[in-house]
Amino acid sequence: MEFFLCVLGMVFIIEGIPYFLFPLKWKQLLLKVDEMSESWLRLMGLISILIGLAIVYLGKM
Repeated sequence: MEFFLCVLGMVFIIEGIPYFLFPLKWKQLLLKVDEMSESWLRLMGLISILIGLAIVYLGKM
């Protein structure tokens, strides 16, 4: 559980850095995301999940 909390904390840190450094760019990006189709967003989500699983798998080797 301790390791999980450390990883979760690191995810929040890494996710927060772009919002802190480039807030205007993130607003513009989110407006573009709003215009994308749901199928495209689902595909991007699936690709992200697969990349994440591959990274975890490689890290466990």
